[in-house]
Amino acid sequence: MHQQKKQQDLVEGNLPVFVFPTELIFYADDQSTHKQVLTLYNPYEFALKFKVLCTTPNKYVVVDAAGAVKPQCCVDIVIRHKDVRSCHYGVMDKFRLQVSEQSQRKALGRKEVVATLLPSAKEQQKEEEEKRIKEPLSDSLFFEQSFQPGLITMAIFRT
Repeated sequence: MHQQKKQQDLVEGNLPVFVFPTELIFYADDQSTHKQVLTLYNPYEFALKFKVLCTTPNKYVVVDAAGAVKPQCCVDIVIRHKDVRSCHYGVMDKFRLQVSEQSQRKALGRKEVVATLLPSAKEQQKEEEEKRIKEPLSDSLFFEQSFQPGLITMAIFRT
């Protein structure tokens, strides 16, 4: 019965898909970011086949957009942004990784990865730094815990 339930779960497409990173950021002014790698992990006891789909395939080249992952292994999928123009700045595209069992056609699971082209890495870092500086420091409590046999002490620090 347990095996039947497992098979039913797999057929319904609920299999978790493990991909890293979960977001791709390309920078127009940094050519080294125009090629990035997604890693697809297979922690399962059975082989998976995968397929990479994209909302805007004319902007990207996906090397090995379909393939297989052995049990408890991973594969790297190279994605190149090939249409770096200012009209694409800030546009969020999506990649969908679909996985299925080797012998099946139906997708067991899928995961979406967002891809964004930004004008400048330096500009982005500057904006993030300015945002951090402007954020008010919260009135947080931090606790220091130490353990000694037979004695528990706790110090409270306020910021």
